[in-house]
Amino acid sequence: MSATQLSILIPARNEEFLSKTIEDILANIEADTEVIAVLDGAWANPPVAQHPRVNVIYLPESIGQRAATNLACRLSKAKYIMKVDAHCAFDKGFDRILIENMKDDWTTVPTMRNLHAFDWLCKCGFSHYQDKGSTCPECNGKMEKEMIWQPRRGTRNYSYCFDSEPHFQYFGSFSKRPEGQGELTETMSLQGSCFILTRKKYWELDICDESFGSWGSQGIEVAVKTWLSGGRVIVNHKTWYAHMFRTKAQNGFGFPYQLSGRQVDGAKKAVRDLFFNNKWDKAIHPLSWLIEKFSPIPGWDDKALAELKKSDTI
Repeated sequence: MSATQLSILIPARNEEFLSKTIEDILANIEADTEVIAVLDGAWANPPVAQHPRVNVIYLPESIGQRAATNLACRLSKAKYIMKVDAHCAFDKGFDRILIENMKDDWTTVPTMRNLHAFDWLCKCGFSHYQDKGSTCPECNGKMEKEMIWQPRRGTRNYSYCFDSEPHFQYFGSFSKRPEGQGELTETMSLQGSCFILTRKKYWELDICDESFGSWGSQGIEVAVKTWLSGGRVIVNHKTWYAHMFRTKAQNGFGFPYQLSGRQVDGAKKAVRDLFFNNKWDKAIHPLSWLIEKFSPIPGWDDKALAELKKSDTI
Protein backbone atom coordinates (compact mmCIF):
# COMPACT_ATOMS: atom_id res chain seq x y z
CA MET A 1 0.00 0.00 0.00
CA SER A 2 1.35 3.43 -0.94
CA ALA A 3 1.96 6.16 1.60
CA THR A 4 -1.01 8.32 2.49
CA GLN A 5 -1.01 11.50 0.43
CA LEU A 6 -3.64 13.48 2.30
CA SER A 7 -5.13 13.46 5.79
CA ILE A 8 -8.50 15.21 6.10
CA LEU A 9 -8.81 16.58 9.63
CA ILE A 10 -12.31 17.07 11.03
CA PRO A 11 -12.80 18.58 14.50
CA ALA A 12 -16.36 17.79 15.58
CA ARG A 13 -18.54 18.42 18.59
CA ASN A 14 -22.25 17.48 18.57
CA GLU A 15 -22.18 17.57 14.76
CA GLU A 16 -25.21 15.74 13.39
CA PHE A 17 -23.83 15.75 9.83
CA LEU A 18 -20.37 14.37 10.64
CA SER A 19 -21.15 10.84 9.45
CA LYS A 20 -22.77 12.21 6.28
CA THR A 21 -19.73 14.41 5.63
CA ILE A 22 -17.39 11.43 6.00
CA GLU A 23 -19.57 9.26 3.76
CA ASP A 24 -19.44 11.99 1.13
CA ILE A 25 -15.65 12.26 1.39
CA LEU A 26 -15.22 8.49 0.97
CA ALA A 27 -17.52 8.47 -2.06
CA ASN A 28 -15.55 11.20 -3.83
CA ILE A 29 -11.83 10.73 -3.02
CA GLU A 30 -9.51 9.58 -5.81
CA ALA A 31 -6.11 9.98 -4.13
CA ASP A 32 -4.61 8.00 -1.25
CA THR A 33 -6.61 9.93 1.33
CA GLU A 34 -7.61 9.24 4.93
CA VAL A 35 -9.99 10.91 7.37
CA ILE A 36 -9.04 11.71 10.96
CA ALA A 37 -12.07 12.90 12.94
CA VAL A 38 -11.88 14.11 16.54
CA LEU A 39 -15.07 13.78 18.59
CA ASP A 40 -14.44 16.72 20.89
CA GLY A 41 -16.25 15.93 24.13
CA ALA A 42 -19.27 14.14 22.63
CA TRP A 43 -19.93 10.91 20.74
CA ALA A 44 -21.11 11.24 17.15
CA ASN A 45 -24.87 10.87 16.69
CA PRO A 46 -25.50 9.22 14.28
CA PRO A 47 -22.26 7.27 14.78
CA VAL A 48 -19.46 7.18 12.21
CA ALA A 49 -19.33 3.85 10.39
CA GLN A 50 -16.09 1.89 10.59
CA HIS A 51 -13.92 2.15 7.48
CA PRO A 52 -10.21 1.41 6.85
CA ARG A 53 -9.63 4.99 5.69
CA VAL A 54 -11.30 6.58 8.72
CA ASN A 55 -9.75 7.12 12.16
CA VAL A 56 -12.01 8.42 14.92
CA ILE A 57 -10.65 9.79 18.20
CA TYR A 58 -13.04 10.35 21.11
CA LEU A 59 -12.22 12.91 23.80
CA PRO A 60 -14.37 12.68 26.96
CA GLU A 61 -13.86 16.41 27.61
CA SER A 62 -13.83 19.14 24.98
CA ILE A 63 -10.49 20.77 24.19
CA GLY A 64 -11.74 23.19 21.52
CA GLN A 65 -11.72 23.30 17.73
CA ARG A 66 -8.14 24.46 17.19
CA ALA A 67 -6.72 21.99 19.72
CA ALA A 68 -8.79 19.15 18.24
CA THR A 69 -7.46 19.96 14.77
CA ASN A 70 -3.90 19.93 16.11
CA LEU A 71 -4.50 16.56 17.76
CA ALA A 72 -5.72 15.12 14.46
CA CYS A 73 -2.70 16.53 12.64
CA ARG A 74 -0.31 14.88 15.12
CA LEU A 75 -1.72 11.52 14.04
CA SER A 76 -1.12 12.21 10.35
CA LYS A 77 1.89 11.01 8.39
CA ALA A 78 0.67 12.38 5.04
CA LYS A 79 2.44 15.07 3.03
CA TYR A 80 -0.74 17.16 2.90
CA ILE A 81 -3.40 17.91 5.48
CA MET A 82 -6.81 19.38 4.84
CA LYS A 83 -8.94 20.81 7.62
CA VAL A 84 -12.67 20.70 6.92
CA ASP A 85 -15.82 21.41 8.90
CA ALA A 86 -18.10 18.50 9.82
CA HIS A 87 -20.95 19.65 7.57
CA CYS A 88 -19.57 19.69 4.01
CA ALA A 89 -20.01 17.91 0.67
CA PHE A 90 -17.34 17.49 -2.01
CA ASP A 91 -16.75 17.30 -5.74
CA LYS A 92 -15.69 14.01 -7.35
CA GLY A 93 -11.89 13.73 -7.19
CA PHE A 94 -11.51 16.92 -5.17
CA ASP A 95 -8.50 15.53 -3.31
CA ARG A 96 -6.62 14.45 -6.44
CA ILE A 97 -7.34 17.77 -8.19
CA LEU A 98 -6.12 19.80 -5.22
CA ILE A 99 -2.93 17.74 -4.80
CA GLU A 100 -2.12 17.96 -8.51
CA ASN A 101 -2.29 21.76 -8.32
CA MET A 102 -0.36 22.37 -5.09
CA LYS A 103 2.99 23.89 -4.28
CA ASP A 104 4.75 23.40 -0.96
CA ASP A 105 4.40 27.03 0.17
CA TRP A 106 0.75 27.35 -0.83
CA THR A 107 -2.46 27.14 1.15
CA THR A 108 -5.28 26.20 -1.21
CA VAL A 109 -9.05 25.99 -1.02
CA PRO A 110 -11.57 24.71 -3.59
CA THR A 111 -14.34 26.96 -4.82
CA MET A 112 -16.89 27.19 -1.99
CA ARG A 113 -20.55 26.49 -2.62
CA ASN A 114 -23.50 26.55 -0.20
CA LEU A 115 -24.68 23.12 0.95
CA HIS A 116 -28.39 22.39 0.73
CA ALA A 117 -28.28 19.64 3.35
CA PHE A 118 -31.99 19.10 4.01
CA ASP A 119 -35.53 20.40 3.74
CA TRP A 120 -38.12 20.41 6.51
CA LEU A 121 -41.01 18.08 5.58
CA CYS A 122 -44.37 17.89 7.34
CA LYS A 123 -46.80 14.97 7.38
CA CYS A 124 -49.37 17.29 5.79
CA GLY A 125 -47.13 17.52 2.73
CA PHE A 126 -45.74 21.02 3.25
CA SER A 127 -41.97 21.46 2.97
CA HIS A 128 -39.49 24.33 3.10
CA TYR A 129 -35.76 25.09 3.16
CA GLN A 130 -33.45 24.13 6.01
CA ASP A 131 -33.26 27.58 7.63
CA LYS A 132 -37.04 28.14 7.84
CA GLY A 133 -37.72 26.31 11.10
CA SER A 134 -39.19 22.99 12.20
CA THR A 135 -42.79 24.11 12.84
CA CYS A 136 -45.15 23.76 9.88
CA PRO A 137 -46.77 27.11 9.00
CA GLU A 138 -49.71 25.26 7.41
CA CYS A 139 -50.83 22.91 10.24
CA ASN A 140 -48.51 23.91 13.12
CA GLY A 141 -47.19 20.33 13.23
CA LYS A 142 -43.63 19.26 13.88
CA MET A 143 -41.59 18.81 10.71
CA GLU A 144 -38.85 16.24 10.04
CA LYS A 145 -35.63 16.59 8.07
CA GLU A 146 -35.55 15.24 4.52
CA MET A 147 -31.94 14.90 3.34
CA ILE A 148 -31.00 16.67 0.10
CA TRP A 149 -27.18 16.97 0.40
CA GLN A 150 -26.51 18.92 -2.78
CA PRO A 151 -24.75 22.23 -3.47
CA ARG A 152 -27.17 25.05 -4.14
CA ARG A 153 -27.27 26.23 -7.73
CA GLY A 154 -25.38 29.39 -8.54
CA THR A 155 -23.54 29.59 -5.20
CA ARG A 156 -19.82 29.88 -5.87
CA ASN A 157 -17.36 31.93 -3.85
CA TYR A 158 -13.87 32.60 -5.22
CA SER A 159 -12.40 35.36 -3.10
CA TYR A 160 -12.33 36.54 0.52
CA CYS A 161 -10.84 39.40 2.51
CA PHE A 162 -11.06 41.11 5.90
CA ASP A 163 -11.57 44.73 6.87
CA SER A 164 -9.56 46.88 9.26
CA GLU A 165 -11.39 45.61 12.39
CA PRO A 166 -10.72 42.74 11.28
CA HIS A 167 -14.03 41.21 10.15
CA PHE A 168 -14.27 38.48 7.53
CA GLN A 169 -15.70 39.68 4.20
CA TYR A 170 -16.60 38.16 0.85
CA PHE A 171 -14.51 39.87 -1.84
CA GLY A 172 -16.74 39.68 -4.91
CA SER A 173 -15.18 42.71 -6.58
CA PHE A 174 -11.79 40.96 -6.73
CA SER A 175 -13.34 38.11 -8.74
CA LYS A 176 -14.21 40.64 -11.44
CA ARG A 177 -10.66 42.03 -11.67
CA PRO A 178 -8.16 40.60 -14.23
CA GLU A 179 -6.08 39.02 -11.45
CA GLY A 180 -9.23 37.29 -10.18
CA GLN A 181 -9.70 35.38 -13.45
CA GLY A 182 -8.48 31.88 -14.29
CA GLU A 183 -8.46 28.37 -12.84
CA LEU A 184 -6.06 29.21 -9.99
CA THR A 185 -6.54 32.64 -8.41
CA GLU A 186 -5.16 34.33 -5.32
CA THR A 187 -7.32 35.29 -2.36
CA MET A 188 -6.42 37.71 0.41
CA SER A 189 -8.13 35.67 3.12
CA LEU A 190 -10.15 32.49 3.71
CA GLN A 191 -13.55 31.56 5.06
CA GLY A 192 -12.00 28.88 7.29
CA SER A 193 -14.25 25.86 6.73
CA CYS A 194 -11.79 24.15 4.36
CA PHE A 195 -8.13 24.56 3.45
CA ILE A 196 -5.22 22.34 2.39
CA LEU A 197 -1.46 22.75 2.84
CA THR A 198 1.55 20.58 3.58
CA ARG A 199 1.76 19.06 7.03
CA LYS A 200 5.27 20.49 7.33
CA LYS A 201 4.02 24.02 6.64
CA TYR A 202 1.08 23.51 9.03
CA TRP A 203 3.46 23.00 11.96
CA GLU A 204 6.06 25.49 10.76
CA LEU A 205 3.49 28.30 10.71
CA ASP A 206 1.54 27.12 13.79
CA ILE A 207 -1.60 27.23 11.66
CA CYS A 208 -4.02 26.48 14.52
CA ASP A 209 -2.48 28.56 17.30
CA GLU A 210 -4.36 27.51 20.43
CA SER A 211 -3.60 30.82 22.14
CA PHE A 212 -6.23 32.33 19.80
CA GLY A 213 -8.88 30.29 21.63
CA SER A 214 -11.15 27.48 20.52
CA TRP A 215 -12.73 29.19 17.53
CA GLY A 216 -12.85 32.48 15.64
CA SER A 217 -10.84 34.31 12.96
CA GLN A 218 -9.30 31.07 11.74
CA GLY A 219 -9.55 31.91 8.04
CA ILE A 220 -7.74 35.19 8.65
CA GLU A 221 -5.09 33.48 10.79
CA VAL A 222 -4.35 30.79 8.18
CA ALA A 223 -4.30 33.15 5.20
CA VAL A 224 -2.21 35.90 6.81
CA LYS A 225 0.36 33.43 8.12
CA THR A 226 0.69 31.94 4.65
CA TRP A 227 1.03 35.30 2.88
CA LEU A 228 3.31 37.04 5.37
CA SER A 229 5.72 34.07 5.50
CA GLY A 230 6.26 34.26 1.74
CA GLY A 231 3.64 31.75 0.54
CA ARG A 232 0.49 32.19 -1.49
CA VAL A 233 -3.19 31.53 -0.79
CA ILE A 234 -4.91 30.07 -3.83
CA VAL A 235 -8.48 29.23 -4.83
CA ASN A 236 -8.65 26.23 -7.15
CA HIS A 237 -11.61 26.74 -9.51
CA LYS A 238 -11.20 23.22 -10.96
CA THR A 239 -13.04 21.66 -8.03
CA TRP A 240 -15.44 22.60 -5.24
CA TYR A 241 -16.75 21.83 -1.80
CA ALA A 242 -20.13 22.80 -0.37
CA HIS A 243 -20.40 24.16 3.16
CA MET A 244 -23.55 24.24 5.27
CA PHE A 245 -23.89 27.59 6.98
CA ARG A 246 -25.34 27.56 10.46
CA THR A 247 -28.82 28.78 11.26
CA LYS A 248 -30.42 29.59 14.58
CA ALA A 249 -30.35 26.69 17.06
CA GLN A 250 -34.14 26.43 17.15
CA ASN A 251 -34.09 25.83 13.40
CA GLY A 252 -32.02 22.72 13.89
CA PHE A 253 -28.41 23.66 13.12
CA GLY A 254 -26.79 25.83 15.74
CA PHE A 255 -23.16 26.16 16.76
CA PRO A 256 -22.00 23.16 18.86
CA TYR A 257 -19.57 25.16 21.01
CA GLN A 258 -20.99 27.59 23.53
CA LEU A 259 -18.96 30.68 22.73
CA SER A 260 -19.52 34.10 24.23
CA GLY A 261 -19.03 37.29 22.30
CA ARG A 262 -16.02 37.89 24.53
CA GLN A 263 -14.36 34.68 23.28
CA VAL A 264 -14.96 35.55 19.63
CA ASP A 265 -13.67 39.08 20.21
CA GLY A 266 -10.65 37.58 21.97
CA ALA A 267 -9.66 35.72 18.79
CA LYS A 268 -10.11 38.89 16.77
CA LYS A 269 -7.96 40.87 19.20
CA ALA A 270 -5.26 38.17 19.07
CA VAL A 271 -5.18 38.44 15.27
CA ARG A 272 -5.02 42.20 15.46
CA ASP A 273 -2.23 42.24 18.03
CA LEU A 274 -0.09 39.65 16.26
CA PHE A 275 -0.42 40.82 12.66
CA PHE A 276 -1.53 44.46 12.76
CA ASN A 277 1.30 45.25 15.18
CA ASN A 278 3.78 43.10 13.23
CA LYS A 279 4.66 40.90 16.19
CA TRP A 280 4.68 37.60 14.28
CA ASP A 281 8.30 36.43 14.15
CA LYS A 282 7.90 34.34 10.98
CA ALA A 283 6.78 37.27 8.81
CA ILE A 284 8.97 38.48 5.96
CA HIS A 285 6.33 41.05 4.95
CA PRO A 286 4.33 43.50 7.09
CA LEU A 287 0.54 43.28 6.93
CA SER A 288 0.48 46.56 4.99
CA TRP A 289 2.18 44.71 2.12
CA LEU A 290 -0.79 42.32 1.91
CA ILE A 291 -3.33 45.17 2.05
CA GLU A 292 -1.56 47.05 -0.76
CA LYS A 293 -1.25 43.86 -2.82
CA PHE A 294 -5.04 43.39 -2.92
CA SER A 295 -6.20 47.03 -2.77
CA PRO A 296 -8.81 48.33 -3.18
CA ILE A 297 -10.38 46.26 -0.40
CA PRO A 298 -13.77 46.90 1.25
CA GLY A 299 -13.23 48.29 4.75
CA TRP A 300 -9.71 49.61 4.07
CA ASP A 301 -9.32 53.31 3.33
CA ASP A 302 -6.18 55.46 3.15
CA LYS A 303 -6.50 56.41 6.81
CA ALA A 304 -6.67 52.79 7.99
CA LEU A 305 -3.70 51.81 5.82
CA ALA A 306 -1.64 54.77 7.05
CA GLU A 307 -2.40 53.80 10.65
CA LEU A 308 -1.36 50.22 9.92
CA LYS A 309 1.93 51.35 8.38
CA LYS A 310 2.96 53.03 11.62
CA SER A 311 3.82 49.59 13.00
CA ASP A 312 5.82 48.46 9.94
CA THR A 313 9.21 47.20 11.11
CA ILE A 314 9.99 44.60 8.41
